[in-house]
Amino acid sequence: MEQLNLLIERYPKLAPVKDNIKNAFDIMAESYSNGRKLLIAGNGGSAADAEHITGELMKNFVKKRKIPDEFIFGVNGVDSEAAQYLVTRLQPGLPAIALPGNLSLNTAAANDIDGNISFAQQVYVYGKEGDVFLGISTSGNAKNVFYAAAVAKAKKLKVIALTGGSGGKLNGLADVSIIVPETETYKIQELHLPIYHCLCLMLEDYFF
Repeated sequence: MEQLNLLIERYPKLAPVKDNIKNAFDIMAESYSNGRKLLIAGNGGSAADAEHITGELMKNFVKKRKIPDEFIFGVNGVDSEAAQYLVTRLQPGLPAIALPGNLSLNTAAANDIDGNISFAQQVYVYGKEGDVFLGISTSGNAKNVFYAAAVAKAKKLKVIALTGGSGGKLNGLADVSIIVPETETYKIQELHLPIYHCLCLMLEDYFF
């Protein structure tokens, strides 16, 4: 809770969503503890946020993360020269996939089927029971994010919404909604970043 308390200290405006941030962390921590993964979707600046979150989770954020001895022994058995390079550079991570980054699939889906299906298609294929879907939408009404959340619920993934305003339609599907107290897009996005940084810090503290 140290990271969360620091977040509220730095951003008092987020005090009303403190409990929901903690609940989102609990969902993500349980999923990762069970060997599952995180799928993240958003549009525009929220697409960049999805990539940003993935980067913080898939490698070191602020802490050193030690490669397990089991892997070191294993890679030494494959090739000792490769092992010398890899064990000093590889970093343990938490598996996360930013769905906006799959350019070929997303553009093919938009061209061949419908532009709002691309995230849902990926959740349908990637998603397994116990995974988590994080939908980022400043309004909560982005259709492609909403449809992806609907697929996630049908496939028994947990759904976390990171939104603003009223929370929109996405709020109705989410197991946990973090609805920041702003209504203008850029102001919502300005509060989303410290929230997901806090979640990444909390996960790193917990697992590493």
